[in-house]
Amino acid sequence: MTDYLLAPSIIASDFAHIADEVAAIESAGADWIHVDVMDGHFVPTITIGPLFVQSLKRVAKLPLDAHLMISEPEKHIEAFAKAGINNITVHVETCPDLPHIIEKIKSLGCTAGVTLNPATPASSLEPALPLVDLVLVMSVVPGYSGQKFMPEMIAKVEEVHARLDALHSHAHIEVDGGIDEETLPLMKKAGANVFVAGNAVFKHPQGGAAGVRALKAVMG
Repeated sequence: MTDYLLAPSIIASDFAHIADEVAAIESAGADWIHVDVMDGHFVPTITIGPLFVQSLKRVAKLPLDAHLMISEPEKHIEAFAKAGINNITVHVETCPDLPHIIEKIKSLGCTAGVTLNPATPASSLEPALPLVDLVLVMSVVPGYSGQKFMPEMIAKVEEVHARLDALHSHAHIEVDGGIDEETLPLMKKAGANVFVAGNAVFKHPQGGAAGVRALKAVMG
């Protein structure tokens, strides 16, 4: 995979100035906008839903990449697809029948991804790997922004990369959690090509545009 993409996580932005925040990262060269959806059940935090996505879609030109950290995602994927999400990623821990939900996401006109918590082995992805467009490797425990990067997840990215290679798959490998100018190159070397960053972009001292440019500089 040679296309490296930056996906700023909108949850770290200033919602009171969301249009300005989006315009800044788009002008600086961001590739996707990552949308963290949390339900207060699968993870402790509650964030945003389809109504927010509808508003975001009105001001964003970039593809919207939703990470559903929610229980029973099959009940909600249609609403997110209709709201304007382009890629929907679900957790292996919440989907007893991964191939079925991957096919349902695709039937709604979205690309489909699957992710797993740090403690869940990469082998759990096997039933879905031939079908997915993206695998998201979490490098923090999902649920809270601003956590410290878990270096042991570098090996998991390498394992996922090897498993996808064995299938001759062109699926993206996305990483999320503590991604900044120091950790991004480590994940890139391990095989990741899509980098989610929240605080490193939107909490950059010079603003979101400067955060995007700084990460783009180390992406190569």
